[in-house]
Amino acid sequence: MNPTPYLDATPEAGKAFYLRGSTGPIVMLNLLKFNEVADYTAFPELAPETEISGQEAYRLYMKHTLPYLEEAGAEVLFSGKAGSFLIGPESESWDMVILVKHASIQQFLAFARNPGYLQGAGHRTAALLDSRLLPMDEI
Repeated sequence: MNPTPYLDATPEAGKAFYLRGSTGPIVMLNLLKFNEVADYTAFPELAPETEISGQEAYRLYMKHTLPYLEEAGAEVLFSGKAGSFLIGPESESWDMVILVKHASIQQFLAFARNPGYLQGAGHRTAALLDSRLLPMDEI
């Protein structure tokens, strides 16, 4: 894996995403690599009483997040176990892939800023060793 983990968008990437001019639905490709043990250092208030895996922390994140996605009109199109690329770097592999369809960039941003959603988003941070989020427009 890349030595630099990618867990959050940079301000520059966020601005470019907002300004990309998409007018319709947007599908987010999520590539996820989990911590062996979830790291709740930054969110001790969310930490379970006993250690859990990164994968289990991500399950907690999704359980918390799904109602907020649905409220924002989003839909999980696919969620599955991943692995190594058939075409791509041999040194790179991912644990999970998720496709989430949002009605628009504005709806995605409203979801991402929802205070209720943000209260449990620390489970995602605790879960992930690395990630990628690729927004896609239908053609």
